[in-house]
Amino acid sequence: MKASEEIRALANKERANHSKRFFKTGKGEYGYGDIFLGVRVPKIRLIAKKNIDISLSDMKTLIKSKYHEERLLGLIILVNKYSKSKDEKDRNQLYNIYVSSFKYVNNWDLVDVTCAHVIGKHLFDKDRSILYTWAQSNDLWTKRIAIVSTHCFIRKNDLQDTFKIAEILLNDEHDLIHKAVGWMLREAGKRDLEKEEFFLKKHYKTMPRTMLRYAIERFPEPKRQRYLKGTI
Repeated sequence: MKASEEIRALANKERANHSKRFFKTGKGEYGYGDIFLGVRVPKIRLIAKKNIDISLSDMKTLIKSKYHEERLLGLIILVNKYSKSKDEKDRNQLYNIYVSSFKYVNNWDLVDVTCAHVIGKHLFDKDRSILYTWAQSNDLWTKRIAIVSTHCFIRKNDLQDTFKIAEILLNDEHDLIHKAVGWMLREAGKRDLEKEEFFLKKHYKTMPRTMLRYAIERFPEPKRQRYLKGTI
């Protein structure tokens, strides 16, 4: 059975309707027009694991699917292929497929589950300037990819790009960027709290409130309140 047949066999209309609401698919919302099968992520991961050896052509077909879960399936297969590969040529090809597929990586879960494992891993020991180009894009998801990809660097105690890209995105208007930046600042703080607080003390009075709340989520309550009240 093809991967697409496997995932469609698990379709659940009730869950699909819930996903349409959860991922904001109404007119004027960030996920407008997206279509769901109603398949849970653990099931998608199992199908991806079984189908790691599908052709790149079939993988790309999944990534371009009109169904949200099929796009996620194709992207997780790409992540798995990248993780498994030891060949630099193959990894370059998979990275380039991911980059050329940005327009299909078009919701926050598709970004968050995959980009650090391909974009972040690939750029870790390479020129990272493309992340700064993406951070200045007009596209919501491209900007989110730019900041969330740095999660890979954070896990290796390499924090400077996270803070620099966060600074670029400080004045972004979309709450999904505020949340992503705050999340990455919080993750950076787990590695080096002093550096996170250096950044926050410079920007906390002017940064978006949601961004700040995410960034200080794990702070002791008295300190968290001082940041929120502007009394640090």
